[in-house]
Amino acid sequence: MTTKPRFPLDHEPEIDVRPALGRFEDFATAVGTQSPGARGCWCMAYRDSRVAPDERPDYMRAACATEPGPGVLVYVDDVVAGWCSVAPRASYRRLLHSRTIPILDDRDAWVAVCFVVRAGYRGHGLMHHLLAGAVDQARSHGAEVVEGYPVETRGDRVDVISGYVGTVELFEKAGFERVSPTTGRSGGQPRWVMRKPLTP
Repeated sequence: MTTKPRFPLDHEPEIDVRPALGRFEDFATAVGTQSPGARGCWCMAYRDSRVAPDERPDYMRAACATEPGPGVLVYVDDVVAGWCSVAPRASYRRLLHSRTIPILDDRDAWVAVCFVVRAGYRGHGLMHHLLAGAVDQARSHGAEVVEGYPVETRGDRVDVISGYVGTVELFEKAGFERVSPTTGRSGGQPRWVMRKPLTP
């Protein structure tokens, strides 16, 4: 994209969330890796950090080409504005071996682990759209439950880097409940296991 992104304020924008399946270029734009020389994140920390940096684009290109895809993208007036990584827990090697985030049971949990909203689009509630889209994506693929591991802000603002996991407040507004504390932290603040059942 050659123009600087700017959230349109002169009209009511059309906002929609789409699966990342088949949309690798939009994914790369959303996570900041599309510009020449950019050193953005390829969203590999939870998937498999053992993958070499120069192999990560191909890894995610393949993920975006394979059902169910690695997550969802939010669009503002048909321009990609953000990303949420949501997939079955088994897709995230780091979660399966985590010492800080507990696995509560053997239910088929899908997990929303990461949010990115592009500069120029922040502060307009797009993370709420992303989380709602993540839940819809999980439900459409038969998930029993959706989890997230957001940070407890205690009403304080959280910086973009620390807030990539989302906030407890964000998840609560989407109908998730706190089910377990974790020993994980983000930005020095505690993280919780938040869960939303999709089946009885």
